[in-house]
Amino acid sequence: MKLLVVLLISCWQLIFSLNYKINKIINKNVISMSTLEKVETVALSVTESYNQNVMNTYGRYPLTISHGKGSKLYDSEGKEYLDFCAGIATCILGHSSERLKSAVMAQLDSIHHCSNLYYIPAQAQLAAWLTKNSALDKAFFCNSGAEANEAAIKLARKYAHTKLGYEFPVIITAVNSFHGRTVTAITATGQTKYQKNFGPLTPGFEYTPFNDVEALKQLVDKIQSNSEGRSGLAAILIEPIQGEGGVLPATKEYFKAIREVCDQTGALMMVDEVQTGMGRTG
Repeated sequence: MKLLVVLLISCWQLIFSLNYKINKIINKNVISMSTLEKVETVALSVTESYNQNVMNTYGRYPLTISHGKGSKLYDSEGKEYLDFCAGIATCILGHSSERLKSAVMAQLDSIHHCSNLYYIPAQAQLAAWLTKNSALDKAFFCNSGAEANEAAIKLARKYAHTKLGYEFPVIITAVNSFHGRTVTAITATGQTKYQKNFGPLTPGFEYTPFNDVEALKQLVDKIQSNSEGRSGLAAILIEPIQGEGGVLPATKEYFKAIREVCDQTGALMMVDEVQTGMGRTG
C-alpha cells in the first residue's frame, strides 16, 4: 500500500513537472530553435513513457496536450485547438474554469472523500438539484457510463425476477449501439468488434436494427412466445442518439413504439443518455 501511494505521488509529481516545463516554454514570447527541440523532447518522453508504462487499450492520436483554457486546448508545441471532444461529451464547463476551480477547492477545504457509508450534504444537494431540473425521481451516483448502464441492467433483471416472474429475463438493445466497456456493457453493445475475444459474454441480450419499428415488434413477439413464461422481455435499452454507431438520432416513431411495447409487456424502457442527457444536445 505504501509503495502504491509513493508511486501515485511520484506520477503526479512527474506530470506536474512536465506540464510546468511545457507551459514555461509555450508562454514565452519568442520560441528559439533550441526551445522547440526541448518541446519535442518533452513530447517524445511523454510518448515513450506511455509506450513503456501505460496499457495499450486506446488508439491515441500523435498529439500531446499540455493545457487548456476555456474551449481551447494547446499541445506541447504551443499549437491551439478548439476542443470539440470535451472529454467525450463529459467535460463541457471549459478548461481551467475559475468557477469550477473555486468550487473544487471549496469542497477540498471541507472534505475530500468519505464513501457512501455516511450522509454527505453536498451529495444530497446535488441529487435534489438533479431531480428538480429533470424528469427523474431519484439519482444514483457512480463513476462511469458503463457503471450506470450496469446498474440499469441489474435493476431491470431484478425487476423481471421479482415483478414479472421471469427466470430468464431478456434485454433488447440496438445494432451499432454502445453502452460501455465492461463485459456486460459490451454484451449490451450491439457491435461485434467490441465483443471479440471477450467471450463468453453475459447471456440475456437480443439485438434489433436501430429505428426499425417492425423488426423490434417481431423480436418482442419472439421473446414473449418462448420458454412457457419462464423467459420474457425485461427491458429495452436504447440511446436517443447513437454516438459510436455514427451519430444517428432515433426517430419519434421508434421511441413511441418502444414506449408502447414496454407498456404492453410490462418491460422497462431504459434510455442511455450518458453522452446526451441534461440538455447536452441543445
